[in-house]
Amino acid sequence: MDIQPIRNEQDYDQALAEIEGLWGAEEGTRAGDKLDVLLVLVEDYEDKHHRLSPPDPVEAIKFRMEQMNLTRKDLEPCIGSRGRVSEILNHRRELSLNMIRNLHSKLSIPLDSLIGGGSPTHF
Repeated sequence: MDIQPIRNEQDYDQALAEIEGLWGAEEGTRAGDKLDVLLVLVEDYEDKHHRLSPPDPVEAIKFRMEQMNLTRKDLEPCIGSRGRVSEILNHRRELSLNMIRNLHSKLSIPLDSLIGGGSPTHF
């Protein structure tokens, strides 16, 4: 088994290509073992070099609205008045802790998505 560390994007691309060729290899075989090791190396490289930023809370809300076919009016029980909903969706006001709790419990938006883009300022 000839495996090298992943040091740059070229090494990363080669590892991905090799993983693709080994995909489905039977566990416990030479190919399966190589696949397991390559997956660990790629995961480590991705954690260090391809880290994803947390989503913008407003984008998370808009995404959920689209998924559930909700209107701005439907957000009022979670956020407040029509004007407050508009301020939030237009990035003119931060989500308060109470709004975050409501959006999480009533619309099942993950907490890390609601807090992701910055911390709430209205505790």
